[in-house]
Amino acid sequence: MAAKEFIIAIELGSSKVTGVAGRKNPDGSIAVLAVVKEESSSFIRKGIVYNINQTVQCISNVVKKLSATLKTEIAQVYVGVGGQSIISVKNNIVKVLPTDTIVTQDMVNELMDTNRNMTYQDQEILDAATQEYKVDNQLQLDPVGIQCNRLEGNFLNILWRKNFYRNLNKCFDSAEVAIAEMYLAPLALADSVLTDSEKRSGCVLVDMGADTTTVSVYYKNILRHLVVIPLGGNNITKDIASLQMDESVAENMKLKYGCAFTSNDDIDNSLMLSIDHERSVESRKFIEIVEGRLQEIIENVWYQVPNEYADRLLGGIVLTGGGSNMKNIEQAFRNHTHIEKIRTAKFVTQNITSNNPDITAHNGMMNTVLGILAKGDMNCAGDETSGTKDLFGGEKPTKAPSTADIHVTPRNPSEIGNGVVLTEAEKNKAEEQRRKAAEEAALKEAEEASKKAAEEKKGNSVASIGKKVRNFFDRMIKDEE
Repeated sequence: MAAKEFIIAIELGSSKVTGVAGRKNPDGSIAVLAVVKEESSSFIRKGIVYNINQTVQCISNVVKKLSATLKTEIAQVYVGVGGQSIISVKNNIVKVLPTDTIVTQDMVNELMDTNRNMTYQDQEILDAATQEYKVDNQLQLDPVGIQCNRLEGNFLNILWRKNFYRNLNKCFDSAEVAIAEMYLAPLALADSVLTDSEKRSGCVLVDMGADTTTVSVYYKNILRHLVVIPLGGNNITKDIASLQMDESVAENMKLKYGCAFTSNDDIDNSLMLSIDHERSVESRKFIEIVEGRLQEIIENVWYQVPNEYADRLLGGIVLTGGGSNMKNIEQAFRNHTHIEKIRTAKFVTQNITSNNPDITAHNGMMNTVLGILAKGDMNCAGDETSGTKDLFGGEKPTKAPSTADIHVTPRNPSEIGNGVVLTEAEKNKAEEQRRKAAEEAALKEAEEASKKAAEEKKGNSVASIGKKVRNFFDRMIKDEE
């Protein structure tokens, strides 16, 4: 039986592109209806699209397989945005007000618009997280209604390289898959694995992926820092492969023998780990290779935590992602950071029901795509596939909605939720509207200037005629005298 209502979430990972279909139940739980995975290591590196054609084909395959399982066409999908080069940059916008002005929502929106319209060389603003507002000399989360003379907005802008952003949008456009909404993947993940207490009291979320490790710092329920480190589990695999073995063998050895921390007293110097039927490697050497690279990853993670929050992490460190499954990973982080409160988020906090082994494994590898799925609120179902046969038994070509069709009217920053990334189609529409508004304003200003000049010319002409008449009568009076 064809599914009538469902949500589709797609995550473009460095090792796999994952598509998940789910239905939200009245009790708030989510039933996973289908899961599709496609290998992506040859065309997506460190979360970045490097081969557009292969990525387009992969997205098409994922959507078609999901559609076949659901027996329903897919009208739109939710997409997670992440990968190398995502960074956060602080920005302050100041507005000086007349004496004793009461702050309005329009003033706050103006600050947000000004911040969103900031330009960074070769960078695109994906999202802007409001830190707080400074009203005169006091910090406020909501300044509306407060009387002040100076209003300052403090923002954390999440940036990504423009060509990475455009390539991602181009892939879905070329695959003719409409994007219902794009979400910043680390924020969607955080909302699904962190507790309110952890966000409020201060914590670091570390998502350990195949090619990248994402670090998100929260304090007082606000994202304070975000960065993607270009190091992940594959770096450990490649180091093991340097022992003259294939990477697939190295990956198996990492999964079988890999340990994030081993006490020196527990290392057996005589133990040999089998590579194949003919070769083996010393246990101590293998341990040194794995721990050496992992130590580098942990050091880079901790280096990214701003000093002002390093001693405020009452919520501790939360680990997730495939790399967090390594034995003794929490102890390895504890040894270096000296943070005692560390936990591994094996699954999302939402109530998810499924018979799929990828979901029931609870190994942290599906947390991001499930977080994106939980964010979705629009039905992604199209027509039933069984009802689209033509006279010759083939599929009727149906016109699918495009990304530009979904958000006809571009939204303002105040209208979108935390972590929402505007699609390129929506940004282009907004830019077109701004350009038209600027042209109309310039035209109106030119017309008013022309009208004013004409009126001044007319006034000058009348004054000139009046002066000539006066001069004429003055001369007549002199002649009579």
